[in-house]
Amino acid sequence: MVSQASIPVVINGAAGKMGREVVKAVAQAEDMNLIGAIDRNPALVGKDIGEVAGCGELEIPVLPDLEATLAMAAQEKQLPVMVDFTHPDSVYENVRSAIAYGVRPVIGTTGLSPEQIQELADFADKASTGCLIIPNFSIGMVLLQQAAARASQYFDHVEIIELHHNQKADAPSGTAIQTAQLLEEFGKPYNPPRVNETEKMSGARGTCTENGIRIHSIRLPGLIAHQEVIFGAPGEIYTLRHDTSDRACYMPGVLLAIRKVLQLKTLMYGLDKIL
Repeated sequence: MVSQASIPVVINGAAGKMGREVVKAVAQAEDMNLIGAIDRNPALVGKDIGEVAGCGELEIPVLPDLEATLAMAAQEKQLPVMVDFTHPDSVYENVRSAIAYGVRPVIGTTGLSPEQIQELADFADKASTGCLIIPNFSIGMVLLQQAAARASQYFDHVEIIELHHNQKADAPSGTAIQTAQLLEEFGKPYNPPRVNETEKMSGARGTCTENGIRIHSIRLPGLIAHQEVIFGAPGEIYTLRHDTSDRACYMPGVLLAIRKVLQLKTLMYGLDKIL
């Protein structure tokens, strides 16, 4: 039985790989009530999202219209939340629409530019509406980033390798960018040059941040999401690596974000901010 105090949740991108996991997690959470499932796959529109996700009938049809679903969610007695796992091309407008309707966004879609994130933060501030943008919902990744930040105080040379499935639309990953940003908070330059490098093929050395951190992106079938942060110094290499084997590992972080975003009045970036 759904409690009257349950959090109403709309899932955008509900039929995708991450969306289906979120459907199952929200359906099983005692303090949440799935009220809407949005997906633009025409083959799935009208089907029960529970059956699509493999968790049994939920009596929630897959709908293609986000705006109409947000308008419906805004009528709920309890503050509603939208979880978004869609595409970099649409996520900015999705967040603006949710905030405009008073629906709290929890965003797992990566690919937003720093300028877009700042614009959304300003919009959330004006609306006094909580918003969470989280490049990676894994607790293990947060621990890796914390260890990397500590190590960066002792190493001047570091490179990041991120590996994802070949259906990921953006590169580098939001997680790799966030990791580099955390290392750059110390204000130090990395990878001081030892020789004048020449790339015989453009991109061979990956991309480079303002502070000199190299990021390399790999896209292959068979991967889910993986990241290495490799530090080097004379005579030693220190490697931090995080691997995922099942998208279910992200669900504790997603559920935590749904609960926490209701307590916010502004935009926050990163799972570490709410742990």
